[in-house]
Amino acid sequence: MTSSLPAGLRERKKAKTRAAIRDHAMRLFEEQGYAATTVDQIAEAAEVSQSTFFRYFPTKEDVILTDDYDPLIVDAIKAQPPGTSPVRALLEGMRSVFLQLSPEEWASERRRQRIYQTVPELRAAAMNQTVLAVDMLAAALADRDGKPADDLVYRVIAGAMVGVVLAVAPPGGASGGFDAADFERVEDALQMLEEQFRLR
Repeated sequence: MTSSLPAGLRERKKAKTRAAIRDHAMRLFEEQGYAATTVDQIAEAAEVSQSTFFRYFPTKEDVILTDDYDPLIVDAIKAQPPGTSPVRALLEGMRSVFLQLSPEEWASERRRQRIYQTVPELRAAAMNQTVLAVDMLAAALADRDGKPADDLVYRVIAGAMVGVVLAVAPPGGASGGFDAADFERVEDALQMLEEQFRLR
């Protein structure tokens, strides 16, 4: 049975439910610890069923590890005009997402990162996602040029750019999580990388 809600309202309702699940999960993780918090407790706090929880997050760890901004950045990269350099495409893609975030959204993102940095198994899983970030970025850049996702040139470029981000704003750095100031440093560093590409 399909919902009678208009598509826009339905999407807003889904986004609100997803945000509520994550917010209550983070509160419970902070109050009683990640390991001690169950999916049932999160669902009860968010006033949703367990099945609803799993529709939004396949596992408990996904509540923290899922980066909601990655798909938006990928779409923004693909939307950059033809001829835009890979570094410039990433920069503009990141700007189109991060410069639109509210202070509350930045705070939520920093909170998410602080939590996974305090839980060893989540921290390890988050670092493993770096490889997935290279895959994701390489595929987006290759797609813009009509090339296969595993094209070595794009994987090398993507690896260099992910490396720059990690070098400038490592997860769990001094700021306690990626924030607006970190983004400014990432912009500067990526521009330095682009300049080096042009010099070669």
